[in-house]
Amino acid sequence: MTDEPIIVVPYHPRWPELFEEERARIEQAIGPWVKEIEHVGSTAVPGLAAKPIIDIMVGVRSLKDSPILVERLSGIGYRYLPELERVFPLRRYFQKLREGRRTHQIHLVEWSNSEWWERHILFRDYLREHPEAAEEYAHLKRELSGRFREDREAYTRAKTEFIRACVHRAECDERN
Repeated sequence: MTDEPIIVVPYHPRWPELFEEERARIEQAIGPWVKEIEHVGSTAVPGLAAKPIIDIMVGVRSLKDSPILVERLSGIGYRYLPELERVFPLRRYFQKLREGRRTHQIHLVEWSNSEWWERHILFRDYLREHPEAAEEYAHLKRELSGRFREDREAYTRAKTEFIRACVHRAECDERN
């Protein structure tokens, strides 16, 4: 995917604006196929330290439309990484680079009945609603980025249990 080091930076108040600008570009490029576009990941949580990469989740009607979506997203500067489909067959992944570093990434998924979609929205919203959990997550990410600066897989694996616990709490909150 990428060999850039993991660097966690303090929250930047411009991140939501950068998302909105990119959302408009994406809607212009692939709007007829899109059901929903969401800002996810740490840059979507006010005050949360993050890797400075805008995570965008695009829900589409069907991944069968991927060839035209890849073409159109490539036209607005995204690089498609088809090799990730072996690991994530229900997602299409795109990166936008500036000066060799990722600035944005798109996770293209089928919108209806997508567990991946639901988990990401639940986690984002939980962190937005629970600042103490967001601060705990920021601390964890800073610690892990120091330990796993060059090992993205280990960094991601080490965050998994925290994320899983937050999603579980969010699901419990939804039921009550």
